[in-house]
Amino acid sequence: MQDPVLMRMRNWIATAGLARGARLPPERELCATLGVSRAELRKALLVLEADGALERHVGRGTFLAKAPRPSRGGTGVDATIAALAETTGPVEAMNARLALEPEIAQRAALHATPKQLRELRRLADAMREATSWGAYEQLDSEFHATIAAASGNSLLQSLHRILNGVRQAVVWRRLNTTDRGPDPAYHSFNEHDAIFAALENRDGTAAGAAMRAHLDSTLSLMTTSPSD
Repeated sequence: MQDPVLMRMRNWIATAGLARGARLPPERELCATLGVSRAELRKALLVLEADGALERHVGRGTFLAKAPRPSRGGTGVDATIAALAETTGPVEAMNARLALEPEIAQRAALHATPKQLRELRRLADAMREATSWGAYEQLDSEFHATIAAASGNSLLQSLHRILNGVRQAVVWRRLNTTDRGPDPAYHSFNEHDAIFAALENRDGTAAGAAMRAHLDSTLSLMTTSPSD
């Protein structure tokens, strides 16, 4: 059964009369319109973003996707993400990432395009400038999603999209978006740089090892760190 808040959000989008690419109202206004909490709304937004219905841009807001993603059973994917997000804990999500993302990084080292590498460099740099955990989390999500896209394997990318949607929802449950951004010495900054360097050098073994080290570090600090 599909999450009721997600269904409510879908119905609102279908009847709101917004054009493709239009910006959604602020979260506070949407919460009041839909009668849901901000945490519930954010989880629904993350699921819709993972399925390609929405696009989020740090500092600008949330928008309807300019073009719908080709259907691959989108409702089923939405339902899967929503259901898994309800039953998955942070440690479980991290263990799943450890099983998948080092392999993705190894393949991305071989297949990443120059454009994808430039985007990864931009995202890694932007994360250091994030002024809130919410902004950091969005950039971090885009960084890992870009690596998945660079793997050149559409099935791995789809699996990562589901995993990323679940882990975003899990993170949002414990994320205080009013906090300032990560400390300048935050461990993930250098770890992302190491992943990028391996990808740029086309070193698959090093890319996989750097990704594993990053996720292991996050897992070990999970009880005290608000995000990865």
